[in-house]
Amino acid sequence: MSTHPQVDIPVLLEISRGGGIKGRSRRYEKFLGDMEGVYRDDEAWRAAVAERGADELVYWVDDQRYHEGPGALIVGTSTVLPGTMGDEFAVTRGHIHAVSDRAEFYYCMSGRGVMQMETLDGQVSAIELTPGRAVNVPGHWIHRSVNVGDEPFVTLFCYAADAGQDYGVIADAGGMKQIIVVDGDGWAAVPNPDHRGYREYVAN
Repeated sequence: MSTHPQVDIPVLLEISRGGGIKGRSRRYEKFLGDMEGVYRDDEAWRAAVAERGADELVYWVDDQRYHEGPGALIVGTSTVLPGTMGDEFAVTRGHIHAVSDRAEFYYCMSGRGVMQMETLDGQVSAIELTPGRAVNVPGHWIHRSVNVGDEPFVTLFCYAADAGQDYGVIADAGGMKQIIVVDGDGWAAVPNPDHRGYREYVAN
């Protein structure tokens, strides 16, 4: 009887600068109708759904994983399409990792965006990403991608496969502490008056 551990087989991945992975394990997509409660300007979101339809694609994620246990990595691409909702730029839902000390790396492949980050105790950071720039998001930071450009914002990401995601932490707080809005030809991070503070979070 063999005492050697069962090992995963290496997989070749072909990663597109425009978003997407050949060799992916899965793809998931988010549509306009899925974004209820994500933007502060709910009236603008409802008007957009009525005008453009709930099935308009907003962003998608491809990833590859061998398994979801300790020691494995998840590698993927996130593609956020450009646009605004009222004066807010297009965003992903955002999350903190369910195993909250897990970090995540993002490398910008194309487009122009912001990695918006906040801690449960109120620290904030917003780092602009353009092709060739990256951010290593530490554990315990809530984070979301924001497209502040006029073309798809594509990032390559990597994180521990056992990290998990908690998407509810932002909704429970009335949104993130700051929102990323149009400011002339650029962007600005401004206070979100609906933010109630993050619930107590017990790290795993």
